[in-house]
Amino acid sequence: MAASGAAYAQYKVVGPDGKITYTDRPPVAADNKVTPMRSTGAPAADSSAALASLPLELRQVAQRFPVVLYTTADCPPCEAARRVLRQRGIPFSERIVTSNDDLQALEQRTSDRALPAMTVGSHATSGWAEGQWTQLLDLAGYPAQSRLPAAYKAPAPAPLVPPKPVDAAPAARGRAPSDAPPAQPDEPPPPSGIRF
Repeated sequence: MAASGAAYAQYKVVGPDGKITYTDRPPVAADNKVTPMRSTGAPAADSSAALASLPLELRQVAQRFPVVLYTTADCPPCEAARRVLRQRGIPFSERIVTSNDDLQALEQRTSDRALPAMTVGSHATSGWAEGQWTQLLDLAGYPAQSRLPAAYKAPAPAPLVPPKPVDAAPAARGRAPSDAPPAQPDEPPPPSGIRF
């Protein structure tokens, strides 16, 4: 039962007495060591440096309700969603859907295959509807006008599902290099089933 609670936690908190607690919110006390957690239970990359540069009001909202934008290439609605988030000054991370694995992960997170999609904390919305997105950001407590510092730099977009490592062993067991055709880079097939 205790292990299932950790599966939904986003943070692992180690108190001053060494007691470990899994939670979906970072603690208020500064003497606790907080480690952000991924949905798999593994520690996530440290995002505290990016959050530390934000004004207090924006930092508190971003910690409680982090915004993730899900996009794909050649998607005008995705660009419109990205532009609105930037104009409003919402600190967000962007995940790119490029494969069927990404599409399955998107559906698990948002219960839909429509792009663009956005999660605000545990709430998700799919398909570009500016009014609905604005309302969700308002309900989370994000300011209507940008309060991002001028030096703030948004994180680079990243794949939704980390790419699988390429196994070089099968190529080594193949034909000799002299009679082998030139290697062509494998391009993943475009994901099927995306809706805009």
